[in-house]
Amino acid sequence: MIKDLIVNLATATDRDPARDYALTIAEAFDAHVVGAAFVYEHSLPGFALGELPAQLRAEVMREQQKMVDAAIERFHAAAKRSLLSAEHAVDNVRPHTAPAVLASAARRFDLSVIMQSEPEGVDNDSLIEGLLFESGRPVKLVPYIQRDGLKLDRVVCCWDGSRQAARAINDAMPFLTRAGAVDIFIVTNEKTRNGQREIHGMRMGKHLAAHDVKVEVKTTVAPDIDVASAILAYVADSAATMIVMGAYGHSRTREFILGGATRGILQSMTVPVLMSH
Repeated sequence: MIKDLIVNLATATDRDPARDYALTIAEAFDAHVVGAAFVYEHSLPGFALGELPAQLRAEVMREQQKMVDAAIERFHAAAKRSLLSAEHAVDNVRPHTAPAVLASAARRFDLSVIMQSEPEGVDNDSLIEGLLFESGRPVKLVPYIQRDGLKLDRVVCCWDGSRQAARAINDAMPFLTRAGAVDIFIVTNEKTRNGQREIHGMRMGKHLAAHDVKVEVKTTVAPDIDVASAILAYVADSAATMIVMGAYGHSRTREFILGGATRGILQSMTVPVLMSH
């Protein structure tokens, strides 16, 4: 059951898909929600700071504080409209310490919610990675194009038999038990095809069915480099409204250099994704 969640608030824009989506989760589960925001100290490069007068540096900080205050005000106004229990948390941090601060805070909540990075806008990559690797909690990633609130018509659980996938499915159980339909989706390729994958999928399906989850097992074939594309194609074809998957089955270095399902989904997600590491 989800009793509390924390959402990273956007401060540079009025529109905040993660905030709006998080509030619908809180409403669905009657959960307490905390809006988190950062005021970044010395957010300009060091060489620029050295050339800026102290008065101008202070002005930069004041402008940041104004944006954070406005984001907090919007958050509370939206929470009040939905009659939700809500509070906020603001931290003054250096940019390189923000991921650890957010991850530490997230450890004390059932779920954290954050928006996907925008190609020409907000860069949340370091915060997302910090949450995935350091919080020990599931992370709900919201596409920057997201308009709808929480929908559980069909949830796609990506399954490869790994520890990360098992953790993600377990963490997603509060959503899965409320879903209209759940698909265990297995991508087979030259690295994973071993004749037992279907059996493993059926076993996980049986486990979910024991929790009264309406589940079916689906498989497809795709090259290792196209796993993310195969997942997104299936999500589109099945009109799914949420993905559940383990994060970073390979090392972060390998994912960064060669790509991988996690990185592919983070870059191209079309529906909200619950990830666990």
